[in-house]
Amino acid sequence: MESVIKLENFYFAYNKSGLVLQDIDLEIKKGSFTVVAGPSGAGKTTLCKALTGIVPFYMGGRYSGDVQVLGESTKGRRVSDIAMRVGLMLEDYESQLVSLTAGEEVAFSLLNHGFAPEEVKERTRKALEDVGLPGRESYQLDELSGGQRQRVALARALVIEPKLLLLDEPLSNLDAKLRLSMRVEIKRLQKRLGITTLFVTHDQEECFSISDKVAVMNGGVIEQFDTPENIYK
Repeated sequence: MESVIKLENFYFAYNKSGLVLQDIDLEIKKGSFTVVAGPSGAGKTTLCKALTGIVPFYMGGRYSGDVQVLGESTKGRRVSDIAMRVGLMLEDYESQLVSLTAGEEVAFSLLNHGFAPEEVKERTRKALEDVGLPGRESYQLDELSGGQRQRVALARALVIEPKLLLLDEPLSNLDAKLRLSMRVEIKRLQKRLGITTLFVTHDQEECFSISDKVAVMNGGVIEQFDTPENIYK
């Protein structure tokens, strides 16, 4: 089966910091749903940023080894080009929101890359529908609840029709009931759209209920990488 993510002997440290990622070897296959689990400070978010080229090529830092995404090394590639194939939703999703309305927010990346207005409109409509917000294009973001804004952030990641979806603690700011429903929705979308997904969480129930594979991180190291059943045992 084709590999979508492949890290080989990858080390990374931010400027003026110690190692954040150490000796990372990880291969993720096409169409899989992989959960990256571990405590705060384990390196999970930095791993996501490495897969988009944000580190080291935008934020800077020291690194060795190689990161390949969709068959290409991130080295020498523009972050904006990677972003059109890799959907990213960070834990602090509010910091990614830059527009006034839901429709403008979802369409932002497509407009920046010169897509035709008709295609932008249709993709935006479909992405909002996919996340359970049909017809909300004209809604002001400040009219939406926190959970709805989180769905808008997810729609923004989906609208580019990514080959890889990176979700960094995407449900952390939701109450328990909405968190459960969104977890089910994300898994349903992943299955229906066939998108290779990397989902970061520190929640054990999420970890074991939605994943095909689990990578357990601690102290910048991947300590285990296996099926949820084997790791649970």
